[in-house]
Amino acid sequence: MRVLFVEHDHVSPPGPVGDRFAEHGYAVEELLVVPGERFHDPAVELDFPDPTHYDAIVPMGAKWSAYAHDEIGSWVLPELAMLRQAHEAGVPVLGICFGGQLLALAHGGDVTASRHPEVGWTVVQSDDEALVHSGPWFQWHYDRWTVPPGAREIARNAAASQAFVLGRNLALQFHPELTTAMLEGWLANGGRDAAAARGLDPDVLVRHTQWLEQDARRRATQLVDGFLQRVASR
Repeated sequence: MRVLFVEHDHVSPPGPVGDRFAEHGYAVEELLVVPGERFHDPAVELDFPDPTHYDAIVPMGAKWSAYAHDEIGSWVLPELAMLRQAHEAGVPVLGICFGGQLLALAHGGDVTASRHPEVGWTVVQSDDEALVHSGPWFQWHYDRWTVPPGAREIARNAAASQAFVLGRNLALQFHPELTTAMLEGWLANGGRDAAAARGLDPDVLVRHTQWLEQDARRRATQLVDGFLQRVASR
């Protein structure tokens, strides 16, 4: 079995989510879309692989907006096409943050700037604790989706819809893959200034993440189990 992690930037590895896929016997493959040297010039050209060559696909987070086609359209439009192809072929997709927003766009929903951006650990209310546990989960997003037609929203908070299921797709607005090391990578690539601009202390974010990391890893493990057992197996 093979799972493809689509890493949209160089500081967003699979983390505990990838670890759990590997524990289930998946060969974890990583596709980097925007390499570090193009982080500030992300209009790269990329040929996405045939999704039917994989048993699952995990599009991950990104610093850009899913609708910023003037900035990243060279690769985000082909990626949207790949996600539609995966859906039509029955290939399971677990979309994380930006990846979840791409699932919304790919299937007829919308993604717009949020009135209430979320940065840090926030509580999520879930209708399906066996699939997505209620929070806290780490968030870093400035946009929000509208749930696409035919999808079932299963989690939310006051700021945004947080998870939906559509066929063999599970979209998440939050970051179950986050580790302290990953957060430090985000902060070192512009995130420190972005957090400070929102009145947040980046060092407090790091300490909070260290404190919650083991519990968050456990919940990420359970989330991957639920995805494989209850969504991907449909």
